[in-house]
Amino acid sequence: MKREGWFAPYVSSYFWRFLLIVLLGALTVFSASSLMYTSGFLISKASIPPENILMIYVPIVGVRAFGTSRAVIHYVERLVGHDTILRILSQMRQRLYRILEPQALFLSSRFRTGDILGMLADDIEYLQNVYLRTVFPAVISLIIYAAAVIAIGTFDVRFALLVGLYILVLVAVLPLVSLLVTQKRQREIKQARNRLYQKLTDAVLGMSDWMISGRQGQFVETYEADEQAVARTDAALRRWARIRMFLGQSVIGLGVLSMIWWAGGEFAEGAIPGTLIAAFVLVVFPVADAFLPVSEAIEKIPQYRNSLERLAGVAEGLTEKATGGTNGGAMPDGGESDRSGGDDTPPGLPDAAVTSRQLAHILIRGVGYRYAKEAEWSVRDLTLDIPQGKKIAIIGRSGAGKSTLLKLIQGALAPTAGAVKINGRDAASYGDRIPSIISVLNQRPHLFDTTVANNIRLGDPEASEEQIARAGALAKLGDLIAALPAGYDTRVREAGQRFSGGERQRIALARILLQNTPVVLLDEPTVGLDPRTERELLSTIFAAMEGKTLIWVTHHLVGAERMDEVIFMENGRVEMRGTHAELLASEPRYRRLYELDRPGYAAQRGSAAR
Repeated sequence: MKREGWFAPYVSSYFWRFLLIVLLGALTVFSASSLMYTSGFLISKASIPPENILMIYVPIVGVRAFGTSRAVIHYVERLVGHDTILRILSQMRQRLYRILEPQALFLSSRFRTGDILGMLADDIEYLQNVYLRTVFPAVISLIIYAAAVIAIGTFDVRFALLVGLYILVLVAVLPLVSLLVTQKRQREIKQARNRLYQKLTDAVLGMSDWMISGRQGQFVETYEADEQAVARTDAALRRWARIRMFLGQSVIGLGVLSMIWWAGGEFAEGAIPGTLIAAFVLVVFPVADAFLPVSEAIEKIPQYRNSLERLAGVAEGLTEKATGGTNGGAMPDGGESDRSGGDDTPPGLPDAAVTSRQLAHILIRGVGYRYAKEAEWSVRDLTLDIPQGKKIAIIGRSGAGKSTLLKLIQGALAPTAGAVKINGRDAASYGDRIPSIISVLNQRPHLFDTTVANNIRLGDPEASEEQIARAGALAKLGDLIAALPAGYDTRVREAGQRFSGGERQRIALARILLQNTPVVLLDEPTVGLDPRTERELLSTIFAAMEGKTLIWVTHHLVGAERMDEVIFMENGRVEMRGTHAELLASEPRYRRLYELDRPGYAAQRGSAAR
């Protein structure tokens, strides 16, 4: 599928506005040049006795007219230009959001928060400079270039060629040299600022941990050191900017001297009156102002390219995800991937998308996944059959493949090998319909800085107050809501700081109950809770989720006896599986893990043995 660019669509959509901006910019330079030309002529003419007062009055009117028109045209050009670019900027942001929003789960597994925030806050806005500081000035300078050479050519072709050479140095040679000198540093400084943005974002998100560890001074020192490195590169760029400006002004100075020499010669030969010498010389300055910004505009190209690469990287990653990856279809152990859909349809369920929130049969067959072509397999040779209403617990240490398995079930990742199907259809093909099938309660659900009701309503934007209250009651929020000053209309404060960890989880649970999906993923929702709160929350979850498919990822085994099946993963493989009772009886390792989680169980077992 052809990927749409970030520039071409806006050029075609705003072509007439762009043309108007360029014409207004050229007219601004023309008005400024005419102002200087008539001013020079007026000064020269006023120095000699005029034959007629009109010889002075007409240039005076011209100076006033061009002085006023220059300011007005420049204002209109800026107004139209910035209005157009802000419109484009808004569309770019909306487009980026439309790319990011449906793939939030995939993005969280492939991109850092700082990258995403950097693209939203920095890269998109930076691209506006492509138009304002590069495209428009470059086009305007080419128009003025042609007009200046043609105008002087009507007097003297050879001198017009010399002027053309001077301008060529300003619009081509100096910009090219500037680009060659600075392109490496421009790219480095853009990348370094992106890294600073990522580092600062990461530090802000973990501010409390920095403070608790007493290492905030270390962060400040390292961040300042990185900033100083960026500042040194920036200083080198500023030094070159001063050198470039000096070279450009030198060329302009040479052009002024050449214009004085040529105009004086023309006057000596009687080709022009003496009153035009100052007019021709002064007109050089506003014309030159159209050429000087070109060098700065061209040297920014590496930074624009870096922003485009970051945006394209996200788009390519999402395209890869949508097409099922690029790592091939080989099974981890050499077999071929089977992605056919016909034979996977569970008996009695439709061979189509889920049409009801009440049924979802998940079938995982021979699945393998790795994040890069040469990377280790995060999940390998995994087969699970999860009919509607089944409750399974997936346990294992960090890095065992549990989180990757959840992303595969959610369709956030497409398997490298094998197939993950929901009602006979690839999970990855559901896209933004997945929230109607699967909901997730994770370790740290986010509460927005609004009311409790609005946070719960996120599960169903159309929910009534009665439905919200019913979901809250199922999540055992009754006592908490009764103690709040405004009940469900109480604001939760930023990130839910008003509530404890267990209370935040209950609010998130009410949100999921309101979402009312047939499948619920529990991604270690009790991590960080005290044992009593953990048991109470798990009891509430299991009671409220009756009839739903539960896939519970956990590090430990409190509550495992309530699950239909327990699966132990290690190195991406299933090492043990069975009911809690079966594993206790047949797997010594599982029994030891359960005893570590439930010390009382070991004592009871010892007493029973005696």
